[in-house]
Amino acid sequence: MFKHPLFTKLAALAAITVLLLFGLGMIEDVVRDRLRYRSITAQSVAESLAGPQTLMGPMIHSACVESWEVETGKGDERRMVEQRREFLLTAMPEQLKLSTGAAMEERARGLHKVNTFNLKAHVTAQWGSLASLVPQSSMKNSRMHCGAPIVMMAVGDARGIRTAQFTLDSQTLALKPGTFHPTYSRGLHAALPESVRGKADGLTATLDLELVGTERLAFVPLGGNTEVQMTSSWPHPSFGGRFLPSEREVKKTGFAAQWRLSSLATTAQADIANGKRICLGGTDDGSHSDYVPGGATPGDCADSFSVAFIDPVNPYSLSDRATKYGVLFIALTFVAVGLFELMKKLRVHPVQYLLVGSALCSFFLLLVSLSEHLPFGISYAVAASACVLLLAYYASHMLGGLARGIPLGGGIAVLYGLLYVLLQLEQTALVVGAIALFLVLAAVMVLTRKVNWYGLSQGNTPPRRPMAPPEVRPPAPPAARPATPPTPPVSAV
Repeated sequence: MFKHPLFTKLAALAAITVLLLFGLGMIEDVVRDRLRYRSITAQSVAESLAGPQTLMGPMIHSACVESWEVETGKGDERRMVEQRREFLLTAMPEQLKLSTGAAMEERARGLHKVNTFNLKAHVTAQWGSLASLVPQSSMKNSRMHCGAPIVMMAVGDARGIRTAQFTLDSQTLALKPGTFHPTYSRGLHAALPESVRGKADGLTATLDLELVGTERLAFVPLGGNTEVQMTSSWPHPSFGGRFLPSEREVKKTGFAAQWRLSSLATTAQADIANGKRICLGGTDDGSHSDYVPGGATPGDCADSFSVAFIDPVNPYSLSDRATKYGVLFIALTFVAVGLFELMKKLRVHPVQYLLVGSALCSFFLLLVSLSEHLPFGISYAVAASACVLLLAYYASHMLGGLARGIPLGGGIAVLYGLLYVLLQLEQTALVVGAIALFLVLAAVMVLTRKVNWYGLSQGNTPPRRPMAPPEVRPPAPPAARPATPPTPPVSAV
């Protein structure tokens, strides 16, 4: 049975399919390499400009040292030894309002583009009583020394600071780099007069900040009540972190979002007071905040929320998704050719199957290469049209006429159109793909409902009928012989 031509052809098609899958795997490797190069480009831009940014503050802190003497030893060895305790006093704002606007700028390295932003923020912070800045001694007769109160604003990457102006109760203060905070060291600060320590009526401060960064912006809700308003001309925001916007409006011309948070809903104040790290969350290239080492868990991070300026038509991610459908393309096309071969009593050589599958694989490589220079939609249309025309032309000769080649090309065109729709869908891609696959399976079952598969396995030769036994006939009666005339007598001479 296994020497039958049908099984030989099936074995050849299986080997061809494995070979084509190997080719698809190589194309997927090319796409992944391009994705990796894009990540390297994003890191290169971040290293040259500024990385993802985080805004944390303003907050007031003061470093204090408590010292006291302890008697040790006995007799002549008795002495007084000084001991000390270092600690940090902090004052979080009761009301914190940020009004921000982000203008997008596209930076490129070679063929790869990275989204950067120029943020202009107006920050207003109000403190109530500053009693938390008054040190409390933990030892009797101890001496207390505290540095000047410092108001600070921490950012993710200080290289992105362009301009900053700080006003405290209508008085402009000089800003200096750094924060003098042991954990959140990147940012800016201003020294406050000692008279603000323990002030009962509080303070009001405003900060105008211009900041640039790459791809992502995060905020820490540090106030007792935090309100953040953000607008941008980028139409594809991705909101993340621990809190989503209370209100948002996304249009083709940009987006507007607003967050309103209470300290009752977030532990950000306690997290910052305890020195927890600030996490931006995962990004497309796997980068993390400068404050957070890789592998940090959510419990290790302070509460925050973020906006990522993503590109939904990233050609490499779309191409990577498209190549995952390559096996389905090859299988459906081979099924279509096999149906023509079966229904029309044709003979298609395995080499012809190989050429058809190779043309299908070349589509994905064309798509990746063209999308680096053209918009993804145009690249997809060009690559799909080229492959459909080639396959329709070849199928016309392979199947013996335009009447058979054009329908095959049209079916492949429908597959390309369906794939494009699936690439554009996000939430409904699975259900659309499942329905389409079910319809294709139903069509194949309807077309082959009358096929005698056992007859195909026997080589399409009709079964031999058993020979009938020879018919026994009675012997024919002997034919009557004609009467012989009597011989005349011979007369004697």
